[in-house]
Amino acid sequence: MPKKILIIEDEQALAKNLALLLRDDYTVETVENGELGLAKAKAWQPDLILLDINLPDMDGVEIMQHLRHAQATETIPVVVLTNLSDTDSVSRMLKAGGIEYLVKADHSLEEVAARVQQLLA
Repeated sequence: MPKKILIIEDEQALAKNLALLLRDDYTVETVENGELGLAKAKAWQPDLILLDINLPDMDGVEIMQHLRHAQATETIPVVVLTNLSDTDSVSRMLKAGGIEYLVKADHSLEEVAARVQQLLA
């Protein structure tokens, strides 16, 4: 059974293209906001979550705190995928429980997919 990846990202083109790259090897679901992401993570139990920080309904730190405080999702690895590269944002997300922080502008979708494969190997 393929591993499951949840992408919580409001940029639909990015989410769709990243999902297309990953679908050959994984089962991938995408959602466009934090509320849907939290519900999907709890119900679906993905093996990895790719999480944007800037979402329309809540920020990534808030989502991460919810994930880490719920028994169903507390151990799911979360990779932060965002355009925010300031040290404060990086620090806040890693302290909240992110295992890796990737800045969208610094990584191609292929590089993100390759990193996901490394993490799930």
